Amino acid sequence: NLIQTSANGAPPEELVKDSRDAVALKAVRLAKGATIQAAEIAGWRAFGSESEQEVVMMEYNRRMQRVRQDMEYTHEKHRLGALQGTLLDADGSTIYSYATEFGESIPAATSFELDVTTTDVRGICHALTRSIARAAKGAWIDGTTTLHALAGDAFYDALINHPQVRETYLNWSAAADLRGNTAFGAFTYGGITFHNYRGSDDNSEIAVATNTAKFFPVGARDVFKQVMAPADEFIPYVGAPCQNVYSMNLRDTSGRDAWVRNEQYSYPLYICQRPALLRAGTLT
Repeated sequence: NLIQTSANGAPPEELVKDSRDAVALKAVRLAKGATIQAAEIAGWRAFGSESEQEVVMMEYNRRMQRVRQDMEYTHEKHRLGALQGTLLDADGSTIYSYATEFGESIPAATSFELDVTTTDVRGICHALTRSIARAAKGAWIDGTTTLHALAGDAFYDALINHPQVRETYLNWSAAADLRGNTAFGAFTYGGITFHNYRGSDDNSEIAVATNTAKFFPVGARDVFKQVMAPADEFIPYVGAPCQNVYSMNLRDTSGRDAWVRNEQYSYPLYICQRPALLRAGTLT
């Protein structure tokens, strides 16, 4: 804020304290397990040298890895949710709408008009950057913060093929980057780094819509947070430092030794504290 001039001896202007209103957000619980029953691996003896125990461990590790991949896949879904301002569960339901939680609004999408050859794409990029930097109210750090975008396939292809974009790169060594196969690549134009976001292979479960791009600041102060809660439902982890994923190896203790099991737990929360800094763009 601007400081008003004052006479010598007058009391100085008092700083207005920050608001201490708190927003209560809870980390979510992700849990999945895999069990191997003894009856499942009967007759699985491999190529003569492996013992029954070795066969069990090979299959156990394979299933444990699959659970871990599912866990990382889900974390990616949650990270993308934070970048778009809405944290979604696996069934598509909303866990948190950060615009609602923090009392901010996300501006309407910007049309890039990439289907029009005369569109000033660079000007649109500059206007978008200025809009976000000014809305940041100090969170945007000059020389450190940069603007990035996750672009869907059609948006990305239309962008790199737009005449203004190609003309800019025409006499640069970087032009080769646009002439080659740029699928799932990245390049910087108009001060914004565009990433062709791959997401999930079905281009649906974890995805940016093909005709859109999602813009967000990188290196801005207190915009995004990754929080991990402890696994305090299990005694060994109460009060211990948090981990991204807790993996537990369990065994049948009934005396029958009929099964072995892996369970994995994670308690993440990916937060966007400044949803007003998020933007979307459309191809047309």
